[in-house]
Amino acid sequence: MAKDNNAGKFLLLFIPWAIALLFESSPVFSYFIAWFGSFYIFFVSLTGKIKPLPSDRTLSEQLMRPIFIVQIIFAGFMCCTSIFYFLNLLGYEYLSKTNAFLALDKDTIKITAQCQRYYCLGHAAFVSGILYFMKYPIKHKYFIEKEKLANLLLITALISFPVSLLFLRVPGLSQFYFQFSSLSFIAGTLALAFALPLQKVTNTLICLGLYIFNFYQALTSGFKEPIIISVLVLGIFLYPNYKKLVTFTFIPALLLLFIFLPAYVASFRQNVWSGEENAEDATQIALDATLSKDAEDNSNWGFLVYRLSEIDMFNKFAKSTPGQIDFYGSQLIKQSAIAIVPRVLWPSKPITEDLIMQRVYDAGVVNRNSSVSAKPAFIVDAYLSYGGIGVFVFLFIYGAAAQLIAIKAEKLFGGYILGTALIFSGLFQIFWRGLSFEFLVNSVFWSYISMLAIFKLLRSKNILKEI
Repeated sequence: MAKDNNAGKFLLLFIPWAIALLFESSPVFSYFIAWFGSFYIFFVSLTGKIKPLPSDRTLSEQLMRPIFIVQIIFAGFMCCTSIFYFLNLLGYEYLSKTNAFLALDKDTIKITAQCQRYYCLGHAAFVSGILYFMKYPIKHKYFIEKEKLANLLLITALISFPVSLLFLRVPGLSQFYFQFSSLSFIAGTLALAFALPLQKVTNTLICLGLYIFNFYQALTSGFKEPIIISVLVLGIFLYPNYKKLVTFTFIPALLLLFIFLPAYVASFRQNVWSGEENAEDATQIALDATLSKDAEDNSNWGFLVYRLSEIDMFNKFAKSTPGQIDFYGSQLIKQSAIAIVPRVLWPSKPITEDLIMQRVYDAGVVNRNSSVSAKPAFIVDAYLSYGGIGVFVFLFIYGAAAQLIAIKAEKLFGGYILGTALIFSGLFQIFWRGLSFEFLVNSVFWSYISMLAIFKLLRSKNILKEI
């Protein structure tokens, strides 16, 4: 594994962060160096300049591996979305200067540039973790007969959804609901992508029904992320067989979602969460509101500035730590270990959300009497633990963990389709999001246990056969 890892090339990933740090005294310039630096990291990592990309499959047939999907979603959201917030600080709305005479908040600009440098450092460390442990092709121990694959995906989708509902009803085991609900969605979407080129009419109709149901669930969730992921994942799975269709339909569709979703979600939440309308009526009202020009004008810039990126929250944490509050050291790691224990085994276990929100209140990010939930992102927890060193170490571990688990999944489940595309993407989708330490550690630990249990089940049924 180590023979393909050139330390000198890995250092290339950290060049943008180092240059941005040199220009720390010029915050605006430093910010843009760090921001463009993430695009540089995307380029050198996704073109194989640091380490050759896996050659066992074509590029379009391995997009669910960590170096692609996890990096693009996790690092893209973390590092690249802050540009609108920064432009707003400089007095711009979209590309127009709102007030040329408005005094700029130099302190906020300075702290934002600092946080963007941490994003760039975290991105470089995260990709280093992935690339260091990325070794393909994998020597498989088991295999599944190809003719059984499409039906297995469909059966997995049909079984895992009711299983997720069962976990939702059992006190203390609701965390497994999210794992198996996500697995059902991924399995159904992957099964649809398999059924279409094989012209399996029955499978196609069932999978299409499942996809429409999941998309409706996303549409009435009140959140933007499930809607975007529903479209993105289907596009990725269809891309190997329908490249032109995906390029000319799914990419514009995703851009339109980013434009119109802020207005839709804002209207939906206003009507449903206030109790004024049910989900069905609120959906129609929100769709009508989204198509109006006023909704777009009022909602989109505010969404791009304060909701698309989490850098405003990072700023508030960076202002208070370590100036007013000491670094947490190993405290968040200990709390993550507590979170792993199921509540059915420890009924009096501290509530995980309360543990997380305590540091939010201490930093003054939100008022203690507010009903707003503002849980820190993974990189923020890394910073709160040990500062810049924490960002480097924990983000490297983050990337390494995602890659090692993806490799393990391919070893156990006979290759990319079942291992990475289904099991890793279904059970470990939390890697795409980068939540607080406690949530992430808990989810990854029990998802790993679920992965081993599914493997044992498929082996006992002789669906997975030893090579």
